[in-house]
Amino acid sequence: MPGYSISNYQQQGFSSYKFRTRPPQVIEGKYTRIHYYLKDTTQHPGGLAIRRNYENAIKAVGGQVIHSDANVSVMKATRNGVEVWAEVQASTGNVGRYYFLHIIEREAMQPVITADAMAAAIDKDGFIALDIHFDTGKAEILPESRSVVDEIVSLLKKRPDMRVGVEGHTDNAGTPASNKTLSEARAKAVAAAIVAAGISARRVDAAGFGQERPIADNRTEEGRAKNRRVEIVKR
Repeated sequence: MPGYSISNYQQQGFSSYKFRTRPPQVIEGKYTRIHYYLKDTTQHPGGLAIRRNYENAIKAVGGQVIHSDANVSVMKATRNGVEVWAEVQASTGNVGRYYFLHIIEREAMQPVITADAMAAAIDKDGFIALDIHFDTGKAEILPESRSVVDEIVSLLKKRPDMRVGVEGHTDNAGTPASNKTLSEARAKAVAAAIVAAGISARRVDAAGFGQERPIADNRTEEGRAKNRRVEIVKR
């Protein structure tokens, strides 16, 4: 909406959200939350105008409005074969500074790669690339990725003589220097979680390579997602 800027943006690789339909529906998949901020409240369009703007946009691409009331609009559409749900929270008559958008790209929970599968890949190639999720721009491991860390720990307990390196990698969003710092912090966070689970620190080291070693095309979202990875490398 004109005059607004993004005040908060968060994305999770797999999560759930309870959409305010009647009755409420819990949808699982890739979750995005965006908070919009209006500096000049004298230009506030009103909650109804905000919600109608999104409702018209979803209809224009063949989607549908599932629920609409004085505070919330819930919509869904299909994009590139994926069912996408969206909820706009903007109260009628609201002259505040914010409105909120929640999005789920619906998908089933992907099975976690097992310790045995990790071992097979490492024995074959010397490393394995893992999709461990973090908050955007941060190094805290998100809850949905704890099970991946648990499988790394299981692997190292089954192979007591194995030493590994945890290597962090990013896409090319941001500067090379900040990406290198972020990738190193994420690698250290994974290594620390492994050690905290009972693996000797002497068996695990961490390094970050930022955007230096892409494995896919950074010009596409799919490629950038592949480049945001943590690799477990046999030492």
